[in-house]
Amino acid sequence: MYQLKKVCTMMAALGLSSAMLMNPVNAATSNDKSPVTNGVSQQLKGDSKTVNSLNDLLPTIKYTTENLPKTAREVNNATWSVGEKIDRNTGTKLQALLNWHQHGVGPVDGYWGKNTRKAMQAFQKANGLKVTDNLNDETWQALRASERLTSQPVLVRYTIKEGDVNIKTTNIPASAEGKSELEGMYYESITEGLAEKFHINEKYLKSLNPNTSFRAGETITVYNPGNPNTKPVSRVVADKDTETLYAYDDNDNLVASYPTTVGSSATPSPSGTHTVEVKVHEPNYTYSADDGGQLIIPPGPNNPVGIVWIGLSKPSYGIHGSPDPARISRQASSGCVRLTNWDALALLGTIKDDATVEFR
Repeated sequence: MYQLKKVCTMMAALGLSSAMLMNPVNAATSNDKSPVTNGVSQQLKGDSKTVNSLNDLLPTIKYTTENLPKTAREVNNATWSVGEKIDRNTGTKLQALLNWHQHGVGPVDGYWGKNTRKAMQAFQKANGLKVTDNLNDETWQALRASERLTSQPVLVRYTIKEGDVNIKTTNIPASAEGKSELEGMYYESITEGLAEKFHINEKYLKSLNPNTSFRAGETITVYNPGNPNTKPVSRVVADKDTETLYAYDDNDNLVASYPTTVGSSATPSPSGTHTVEVKVHEPNYTYSADDGGQLIIPPGPNNPVGIVWIGLSKPSYGIHGSPDPARISRQASSGCVRLTNWDALALLGTIKDDATVEFR
């Protein structure tokens, strides 16, 4: 019986176009950053290598705000005042504002929880605000300071395309042997793929669209993911205590933060400072058995390292995606830095080849 060794091991066995070594990221500071989407998300403007990489990696999302259902309008119009409970409408709005300020909350679900609190605290640190355990008026006002940003719709309407539903799906077996025999580690359902495309919790997506069959041509309510950070990242810090990955530019400005799982007590992450050695889109994964045997798990979003591998100078360790975004910061990792697939893609498109990775 093969078992995964308690280290985060990745072999550089790549398959044709399913794995892509990324080009070096332009070190120049980009002025392309704009969380304002105006009907199209993740179609970035500019001609820097960072922007070109992100446009290659991320799906362009065209949406509309016409015929929004009542539930969506309530989220988009939600506000918060001191003393009020954060209900699901306000929670979704809060998560969107944090995401649009480049402090990721994981899959949007509308609930106040660990990852939302961590994102808020990263936002507070980045903006010189008092760091708190609960939302306060100072933070809420700072999140809403940009009228162009706050005028963006949180929930929007999207017409499902043929490409959204004509995808390969599979049943993921529990065993490493079974996984190694698959053609690819594809999504297990169309809704899983849609949820990941829109950075939203799959159950929340279904609850927003209770009478939908999720077929091509149907118009559904989805979360508007906005645009990612476009400033090149020269340093990241994996903080084991806060379970957050902090990304910095050449001027040591915090430009983004992502919820993460950093090792575990059984398989701790390394300490110290390391460098990025390799960047791979759609990697496969090598399981190593206790008897020395190996199994190659094919690429795909449900691969153990998701769809991104950023290998470090510390052998067998890296930053990577995840097949289970809802469990980020709520699970142990085998020593590596685990992100949602969309956060890993955003980082892959911006992190420089010589970037440093610090573990704290």
